[in-house]
Amino acid sequence: MASLQIKKPRHFGKQSRRNFLRGVLFASPWIVGFLLWTVYPLVASFYYSFMRYDVLRPPRFVGMGNYIDLFNDNLFHKVTGNTFYFVALGVPLGLASAFALAALLNNDFKLRSFFRAIFFLPAVMPTIVIAEIWRWVYSPQYGLINAVLRSWGLAAIPWLSSPSLAKLSLIIIHCWSQGAAIVIFLAALQDVPRSLYDAALVDGANRWQQLWHVTIPMCTPAILFVGLTNLIDVFQYFTLGWLLTQGGPNRATEFYSMYLYRNAFKFLKMGYASALAWVLFLIVVSVTLLIFRTSARWVYYGSAAE
Repeated sequence: MASLQIKKPRHFGKQSRRNFLRGVLFASPWIVGFLLWTVYPLVASFYYSFMRYDVLRPPRFVGMGNYIDLFNDNLFHKVTGNTFYFVALGVPLGLASAFALAALLNNDFKLRSFFRAIFFLPAVMPTIVIAEIWRWVYSPQYGLINAVLRSWGLAAIPWLSSPSLAKLSLIIIHCWSQGAAIVIFLAALQDVPRSLYDAALVDGANRWQQLWHVTIPMCTPAILFVGLTNLIDVFQYFTLGWLLTQGGPNRATEFYSMYLYRNAFKFLKMGYASALAWVLFLIVVSVTLLIFRTSARWVYYGSAAE
């Protein structure tokens, strides 16, 4: 019987240590930035979430006081409801509109490249430009939509000044600005094997049946990815809503991130704002994990070679 050989633990030689230190030195700008701008704010926000802290005075430990105050705050429930409304309606509609446009742009027609560029354009436009464009489109006095309605003899619609329409108006903008999702869906659509469509055609499937039983199942990995990224973005929805409505009218568009921002930088309630941030983090993680746990039932990872 051959004797067992016990491997000795490897030790870094002088050259290996030198190479390691060189690697750390070259990566040090990123490491410092990561520690300074990611790790420290994360740890600090967790610490301050248990403190009463207004920046002007030293923090005072209150335990779970901020979290208790948060769930007893009626405004917190309102902004959470606004955010979940936006997520529940905006994410599915954004996915559906992006997938429908990608399916249309995947066909062979004249000026296809031009229209692809046009639909992708919102993804690279600055948010302030998008806000000004839609402020003009929605304006009750000189807006494009209301000008058309007046020419038809209809009354103007207060898109952003009506509590019942403001969130829907922002959701329309969200669906319009799905350029990046369209590109991802286009790549997924072009990866669907042609042989599957031929087989479906032989079996007598019409265009709708091919879409439902071939195209969508083969694109489910892309749908999962785009859905999750949209979900995380919408839970943190801030810039465009702030530029157009600043939470109005009557707090109809006061979303979670806006409420967090007001508490942190307007009311200087840093401890309360930190608690809000951690609750939002737990909500996003919980929803994401739930989607991942259920994705095995509807996401198909088969390769084109199959």
